[in-house]
Amino acid sequence: MPASIRTTYSPYCLSNISDKYAGTPFAPIIVPQGASFKDMVALKGKPDIGDQINKKIIGPLVNENKLSDMPDFNDSTRLGSGKEQVDRLTNLIAIFENPALDFSKNRAEGDDILGDAYEYLMRHFATESGKSKGQFYTPAEVSRFIAQILGIRYANTTSSTTAYDPTCGSGSLLLKVADEAKTKITLYGQEKDATTSGLARMNMILHNNPEALIVQGNTLTDPKFKDGETLKTFDYVVVNPPFSDKRWSTGLDPLHDLYERFKPFGVPPAKQGDYAYLLHIVRSLKSTGKGACILPHGVLFRGNSEAEIRRALVRKGYIKGIIGLPANLFYGTGIPACIIVIDKEEAQNRKGIFMIDASAGFMKDGPKNRLRAQDIHKIVDVFTRQAEVPKYSRMVSFEEIEKNEFNLNLPRYIDSQQAEDLQDIEGHLHGGIPCADIDALERYWNVCPQLRQTLFKERRPGYLELAVDKADIKSTIYEHPEFAAFTAGMNAHFAAWRETTSAMLWQLQPGFHPKEIIDGLSENLLAHYADKPLINQYDIYQHLMDYWTETMQDDCYLIADEGWKAKTSRIIERDKKGKEKDKGWTCDLVPKSLIVARYFVKEQEAIEKLASELESVTSSMTELEEEQGGEEGAFSELDKVNKANVSSRLKDIKGDREAKDEAAVLNDWLKLANQEADLKKHLKEAESLLDSKACYYYPRLTEDDVKTLVVEDKWLSSLDTAIHGEMDRISQSLTQRVKELAERYETPMPQMTGRVAELEAKVNRHLERMGFKL
Repeated sequence: MPASIRTTYSPYCLSNISDKYAGTPFAPIIVPQGASFKDMVALKGKPDIGDQINKKIIGPLVNENKLSDMPDFNDSTRLGSGKEQVDRLTNLIAIFENPALDFSKNRAEGDDILGDAYEYLMRHFATESGKSKGQFYTPAEVSRFIAQILGIRYANTTSSTTAYDPTCGSGSLLLKVADEAKTKITLYGQEKDATTSGLARMNMILHNNPEALIVQGNTLTDPKFKDGETLKTFDYVVVNPPFSDKRWSTGLDPLHDLYERFKPFGVPPAKQGDYAYLLHIVRSLKSTGKGACILPHGVLFRGNSEAEIRRALVRKGYIKGIIGLPANLFYGTGIPACIIVIDKEEAQNRKGIFMIDASAGFMKDGPKNRLRAQDIHKIVDVFTRQAEVPKYSRMVSFEEIEKNEFNLNLPRYIDSQQAEDLQDIEGHLHGGIPCADIDALERYWNVCPQLRQTLFKERRPGYLELAVDKADIKSTIYEHPEFAAFTAGMNAHFAAWRETTSAMLWQLQPGFHPKEIIDGLSENLLAHYADKPLINQYDIYQHLMDYWTETMQDDCYLIADEGWKAKTSRIIERDKKGKEKDKGWTCDLVPKSLIVARYFVKEQEAIEKLASELESVTSSMTELEEEQGGEEGAFSELDKVNKANVSSRLKDIKGDREAKDEAAVLNDWLKLANQEADLKKHLKEAESLLDSKACYYYPRLTEDDVKTLVVEDKWLSSLDTAIHGEMDRISQSLTQRVKELAERYETPMPQMTGRVAELEAKVNRHLERMGFKL
């Protein structure tokens, strides 16, 4: 990590370490007397602030805790010199003095806001750094589902349960495994890069795992965790190694490896280190151990020595599953990767490998792709249940794998391609929609069997045609009694979930754990929509998770910290000169729009009426200007149409009989302009009055009022709108397909050819009349 960035986040880390450990006996991080963040604050404005931070703060911390790669706060090349350096460091420290950044007491116990803030900084550093430094951070979404598929949540873990990451980077993957465990477990990590290993140690501390043992060194050539002369073994191993490491064997003699990692399987290619890391995992697992490794897809099908290693691993039964991921997920590379899941416990009884092709489930997030909450949940659900889903997952027997010469490339076993939309030649020649295309919409007809008969009629055996006009397809679907009944049923289904959820949310009290709330809510909603026709339960789940991320999460932390209180605050902005400007007020928990919608309906209706009148007058003015804007129009003599120029022109032509039509138009425009100005004034006054009324109403709100506004009007209403939008999506999807098929086959080829010939003859006759001979 660049020194400038380390300099920026060091006050942040010191501030929070001081809050956690300063003065605490036997703390995992020693904060020496005089080296706390408070002591750093005392140095603000001093002419030798940089040198003093190094000597009084950084030096003692480094010595007491055996730290390395700390920033130089007296570096003039990065921080400037003299007053420039003093101002820059003073301002930097002042930023972290802000009470809003005080995470010493998380808003909700068990929700690690401090650690998550650190994760956020690292993620954005990885994003900005690209391939040069992105390798040290595994995206949180990938880390989360890897931790979940290992099944540690359901294991009987204790403090003696061990988890290990041999290329731990900043430790994010290891931490997600720890988060999944029911109890505190023991974490081990090794990282080659000295700076990054320091990041990992800091990450462990800020995520309440200060006992984690993180060491620096090359795992393949110099593994640090050993039992005597053999490798230490662990219950769980997770790793995101450097892809296709071309220098993995530098300093190592693979044929005479002291730890016998390669002897049972074979030596990986000298310029391809993927299997070296995978075999290190296998050797580092206990006989009941479970592991997961992120690797490029090439490990599944490359030949020569890698094919031999792959064959040996399959025959040993160590590979439990393979999960194919979307491309461009990782910061160090854009190529697609896979997860190889190792499970030694059931190796002897294993009959096949469970495979998932999850390459199509993602969303765009800036320059990268990102797994959505629904993608993660689906992968974990399917893998945990070993459920076979068409075009997504299946259990592949060892016999089938052997027939494919131990090639594990996912497309050999899972056809994830969408079925081709075939063209029917007879349909094009003679018209008519093939019955096969309509039969393919079976999932809709299962719900609305009579709708098919309403939309189509037989044209000839095997072919149909529309029984309604194309323009009426959507209304026919949406208004059909069967579809209306389905919609009503889905509305009632959501209403039932809303009722029970509302009762639960009303009971929330300060101090609750927001993460527990969203876990319970999301799982409940997912189960509520399981096996419902036409509705994808994971799409419904995603609506809740999106709303949680955008809005509900922040609200829950506010309530957990402060209770059901709707506090207003002023919006103060500073210009470049530091001058403050009041931009009004706001309330994070209960926005003004909710107060207005519930308590000031008449006032809002009056404002909307004024706004409508204003829009009408403005539109009339625009139309008049367009009609009279030509060379002979009433505004032709004006450089610009405004009140001053129109009034001046009226004075000029006053009494001119020949200009009476022009004067009439100008007077009409001036009348409209005065109406517009009047309406704008009244509208502004009405909005200002409503703004004041709404602001002064907040202190009158009771706790029940706030709960009603937040739970009913804000949270559940927003979810209601999003989830009910799924019904529109369903009807729109069916409408689009029916219309597409109708248009595809509505004009038979002979009729189309005849029409072309007719048009060609017309063109030829026209050309002959113009004197051209064909």
